[in-house]
Amino acid sequence: MNVTAPGTLYLCATPIGNLEDMTFRVIRTLKEVELIAAEDTRNTIKLLNHFEIKTPMTSYHEYNKIDKAKYLVEKMLSGTNIALVTDAGTPGISDPGEEIVKQAYEAGITVTSLPGACACVTALTLSGLSTRRFAFEAFLPTDKKERKIILESLKTETRTTIIYEAPHHLKATLSELYSYIGDRKITLCKELTKLHETVQQMTIASAIEYYGTTAPKGEYVMVIEGISQQELEEKSIQEWEKITIEEHMNKYLTQGMDKKAAMKQVALDRGIPKREVYNSLINK
Repeated sequence: MNVTAPGTLYLCATPIGNLEDMTFRVIRTLKEVELIAAEDTRNTIKLLNHFEIKTPMTSYHEYNKIDKAKYLVEKMLSGTNIALVTDAGTPGISDPGEEIVKQAYEAGITVTSLPGACACVTALTLSGLSTRRFAFEAFLPTDKKERKIILESLKTETRTTIIYEAPHHLKATLSELYSYIGDRKITLCKELTKLHETVQQMTIASAIEYYGTTAPKGEYVMVIEGISQQELEEKSIQEWEKITIEEHMNKYLTQGMDKKAAMKQVALDRGIPKREVYNSLINK
């Protein structure tokens, strides 16, 4: 009895602008697989026509990702090799690709990624900011509560942060960033890899001023400097100084900390000797 071996899911990175960034490996794979799952078939057909790729396509996007992933997994289990492509860049980065990858692994299907263009990494390397540690936020949530949580977290984020933004929301988002994290260095990238690629190294305040008189055009990748460790420590001390040492102690005691550990933590938070905490408490 012949048993058909499962197919493979290929995550194929496509250009974010310049078609010359398409890799030979991706072109060959798109020609060899039996089916291409595309986020937008109308967009992908232009790419396929350019490289003379005749492989059939099917749509796989945010609004059908769960049910369509199940269908595609069944096809792979029956031996079909499928390539996944997004509108531009690497599948699974800020797009529905993660769902089909998850379902494929759960079904025991082999998944492999064919590397290539990725807007967030391209912008990070162009930013002139620290690249050793970074956080990728993609597009900020539209839900006000979720958005506030993310923006609040950026106040103490020491890593370089990457955020995507549409042109019609850019000015409002810059103003939000300024109100939450103040005036930090920011690099604004647009038209990446294209003829009119633009990289602007600014501060958030100067970006607000610039786009107050200049209409934003194109999709933006914002790369934002993290808070320095020294500034973070100073800010933390300033915050703790707004409450008394006794109130500070009670905060940790009510969390279940013993008195000795709480005193040590209060001293660390406020940047003072433990003896000073002790003296303040016994003099109450």
